[in-house]
Amino acid sequence: MSLNIYIYFNGNCEEAMNFYKEATGGSIDAMQRYGDAPMGTGDSYKDKILHAVMTIYGSKLMCSDANESRHVTGGDNFSLALDFKSDEEITNAFEALSVGGNITMPLQDTFWDAKFGMCTDKFGIGWMFNFDKPKK
Repeated sequence: MSLNIYIYFNGNCEEAMNFYKEATGGSIDAMQRYGDAPMGTGDSYKDKILHAVMTIYGSKLMCSDANESRHVTGGDNFSLALDFKSDEEITNAFEALSVGGNITMPLQDTFWDAKFGMCTDKFGIGWMFNFDKPKK
């Protein structure tokens, strides 16, 4: 399992990533836009970042533009993102960290071939859970 930071932006995620890349010498490893996803979005948001991954000084940073209906402010614009190596690990951690908190997205299979879910724990911290399914 690994722990990563996930930052949300108000429509300027790509600009921030390019700034971080230049400032740190990091790399942009993956970038997916809202317009590429099957759930659909408005025309003004199709080029915004749904999910991106960077490597900075050997650590992974994940980020995206918050969805169209959410405006983020400093302090609520990040989540702790956990990557798991098994279905059992992700299920146990999700159930434990959700106790007394709020499940914002139940664990479920996704279009990117992973099991994924989100919750806010009883202390108000956002968590993301991801298990990339083995390639067949």
